[in-house]
Amino acid sequence: MSPTQSWDVHRLPDAGGRVFLVTGGNAGIGYFVAEQLSATGATVVLGSRSPARAEVATASIRARVPGARVRAVRLDLADLSSLAPAVQSLKVERLDAVVHNAGVALDDPPRRETREGHELMFGTNHLGHVALTQWLMPLLSAAPAARVVTTGSFAAKSERLDLDDLQSRKDYEPKRSYARSKLAQMYFGLELERRLRAAGSTVASVVVHPGGALDSLTPSRPPIHVRTTGARLSAAPAALLVQGKHAGAWPAVRAVLDPAVRGGQLWGPRVFGLRGGPRRETVWNHLADRSVAARLWDASCDLTGANFSAISGCSGPRAAAGAAPGPKE
Repeated sequence: MSPTQSWDVHRLPDAGGRVFLVTGGNAGIGYFVAEQLSATGATVVLGSRSPARAEVATASIRARVPGARVRAVRLDLADLSSLAPAVQSLKVERLDAVVHNAGVALDDPPRRETREGHELMFGTNHLGHVALTQWLMPLLSAAPAARVVTTGSFAAKSERLDLDDLQSRKDYEPKRSYARSKLAQMYFGLELERRLRAAGSTVASVVVHPGGALDSLTPSRPPIHVRTTGARLSAAPAALLVQGKHAGAWPAVRAVLDPAVRGGQLWGPRVFGLRGGPRRETVWNHLADRSVAARLWDASCDLTGANFSAISGCSGPRAAAGAAPGPKE
């Protein structure tokens, strides 16, 4: 299959027998990733910090996808010490893909922190997924050709990391800190791929972004999301440039399922990177800076205690002992 053609978002290939984990699968883009993957016959696990919301989401998927194999696990990316037990609770022998989708987006000050003392958005969106990847690696390696799919953001295209202030201690602006946390995720996804290849791993790492995805253009999934007639009509002009969250899920779904997708690639919407079917993009110039990616990798390992020694780099006694790292920068 061509990486840019012959892909129908409404007719996905069969994935029966495979197991996928979607973080933040109870709402937003993550919900639609989980719903679409469930239609392939795969087992889909929703990672959510709210068991109640996860139950609503699984019920919604089962109502729309007859015979859906979907369940949920409690997953709180803002609590690094909880991630190893969460992975154990998956109770699977292998994992064919994880979609790193969950995220926190704050609109207003004040600056908030995770329990380990990390800035909330950077700590949840980036560091939480770094630590989770470490614990998932044995399950991913047990699959024939597993994928780590990291969901970034179009907003990260115009941002740059401040490697001396990753936690926004000196200069905090919520929207910028969010975009930088997503940029950090994208750097990590690409650097992970380079280290996986150097280690000869069968796991691949792909980076995606949803373009412009608005609630007002998203089909209703009550009670998860309800779109009023007024919201739909007022958002109609925006549909020329952006799309709903159901379509924002398409790049991640293709990155999980399409055998033509390769590690180290960036996928997003076809039209100006904002809307349309999924296509491969050229990796953004600043994302291609390997020195930044390597420095971020080292900082992320230090901040989380993650141990990726099996794929080179990232080893430390804290991760090996299973201890939760303290706040430091």
